[in-house]
Amino acid sequence: MIVKTFGSAIHGVNALTITIEVNVSSRGNKLFIVGLPDNAVKESERRIESAIQHLGLQMPRTRTVVNMAPADIRKAGAAYDLPIAICMLAAAKYIPHTELTRCMIMGELSLDGSVLPLKGALSMAVQAAKESLDAFMLPVHNAPEASLVKEIPILGVSSLQVAIEHFKHGKRISPFVPDRLNSIEDTFTPQVDFRDVKGQLQIKRALEIAAAGGHNAILIGPPGAGKTMLAKRLPTILPPLSLQEALETTKIHSVAGKLINDAALISQRPFRHPHHSISDTALVGGGGIPQPGEISLAHNGVLFLDELPEFKRKALEVLRQPLEERRVTISRARTTIEFPAGFMLLASMNPCPCGYFNHPSRSCSCLPGQVQKYINKISGPLLDRIDLHVEVTPVTFAALTHPQASESSAVIRERVEAARNLQATRYAAYEEIHCNAQLPAQLIHALCEIEPAGITLLSQAMEKLQLSARAYDRILKVSRTIADLDNSATVLPRHMSEAIRYRSLDREIWKR
Repeated sequence: MIVKTFGSAIHGVNALTITIEVNVSSRGNKLFIVGLPDNAVKESERRIESAIQHLGLQMPRTRTVVNMAPADIRKAGAAYDLPIAICMLAAAKYIPHTELTRCMIMGELSLDGSVLPLKGALSMAVQAAKESLDAFMLPVHNAPEASLVKEIPILGVSSLQVAIEHFKHGKRISPFVPDRLNSIEDTFTPQVDFRDVKGQLQIKRALEIAAAGGHNAILIGPPGAGKTMLAKRLPTILPPLSLQEALETTKIHSVAGKLINDAALISQRPFRHPHHSISDTALVGGGGIPQPGEISLAHNGVLFLDELPEFKRKALEVLRQPLEERRVTISRARTTIEFPAGFMLLASMNPCPCGYFNHPSRSCSCLPGQVQKYINKISGPLLDRIDLHVEVTPVTFAALTHPQASESSAVIRERVEAARNLQATRYAAYEEIHCNAQLPAQLIHALCEIEPAGITLLSQAMEKLQLSARAYDRILKVSRTIADLDNSATVLPRHMSEAIRYRSLDREIWKR
């Protein structure tokens, strides 16, 4: 007797439908699993046997063949335990099989029959809905996440026993209903605030510009100047996630297994802060079974790289393509997988090995050429992709002891959201453009009105600083963002002048 149901396999951040067929014949007593299974799938026989025996039942003592199609896609992980077990019991006529052909089932079994959480539940639910299936049965811990897909009933099960009773005894599992509507609620109450930062008005302004236009930025300054403190407060002024962005972000974290059990929608922008010892694979993604890296986990959020020159050169260079294309492509012999990587890069660094080059009160102890050698750890092409180069100077004693409170993150965030709303209106006809940083070069002059005096000013800066064509585009985009913060329809010379000032690392003082 042949019994069929459906499972799912994760491919990148999306899911593919897997057909699971079980045939039980009268000859022999061995279990065969075919269809390119990995070791975890092959080991399912022992887990399934223990789970079934724990319920007081017996494994079918006949020749059993489990086929997982399509056979050219590798099946990985233990989440196929539950559908295989259900199909084996149906093939042995212990439970009816009629409903199985319109259901997707996924879940890992423990030895006592309980069902353990899995990765990628949201992507699987999306695929089940695309297939117009009647229901998606999965671990109860993953039900809140999968319930974001409203087009298909979500059946959360805690054990194999519950699943059997659903099909055999009519003890129907009610579709999961979330406690509240799945929506983005703007209830962000950050634990840190720009109000805590004394002085540093220029740096706050630069981060406000970066947040308003989605620009990449790098902070250069001596130890103790507050670079990390400022960077950790950037998420507090970013606009809230849209529902589409929240779904994209949740899918990535679900596939990577980073969601907390019983969690549903990620409602806050990610802030990823990897250590400088990270490998290039962990940063961009990959592995034997390709998984999202830090740049994908930072999608729709911020990737903060502290002490940028201390990162491996290879790890930094692989950032260049994702920064431009907002996605990363991982190629293997059998397949090519694409992960989203639309993140804001925020980096920080000391100006030299000792940390005190260009310090207002302390002398630099570095030997001649060491400053340039230290800066050269970051390649020119990577620096070109960073829009804002911001010099951070130490906070003065007067600023530290000033009694007046600094501007709060909430106030800055209002200005950022107003600027983003202007950009949303401007780019409404362009599906792939949401902020100024994403504006392609061919559309800059068409969509950004710039006064002739501003173009003249930029021409002089290009000649004096010997800027690249990419830096030229970056300055135009930043000036457009500054104009948006100023609620100006035209990019004025003062906007262009401020944007040019944020190209610190292009100046002669850093090339000694």
